[in-house]
Amino acid sequence: MEGRVHPAELTAEQIAEAQRIVEVTEEARRDEVWRMAYLLASKPDGELLGQTEFELRDRVLRLGGALLEAGVNGRKKKVATTAAAWLARDITPPTSRATITRSSSAGARSKS
Repeated sequence: MEGRVHPAELTAEQIAEAQRIVEVTEEARRDEVWRMAYLLASKPDGELLGQTEFELRDRVLRLGGALLEAGVNGRKKKVATTAAAWLARDITPPTSRATITRSSSAGARSKS
């Protein structure tokens, strides 16, 4: 497949994330591929392009949306888990230390 990323170009963490996304979306992907196959099988040769083509493209976009959602949701959980770990240890995350040490009036406009 042209432009396909070879797993050797990915880190172990990236390969694991790809596997998680595939597993989370596997049932939806399989169902959607069947719906697309049914759609194509139900149309005579003269109706494969045009409206059927747009319906098929909509289904492909829906599947892409499911993959994107799985990717985003997994990353949100990872960030939330990391933040929860910091809170559980009662330690301020390094990225937050700078904002805590600043004075509360930093960046605030003075009343004149």
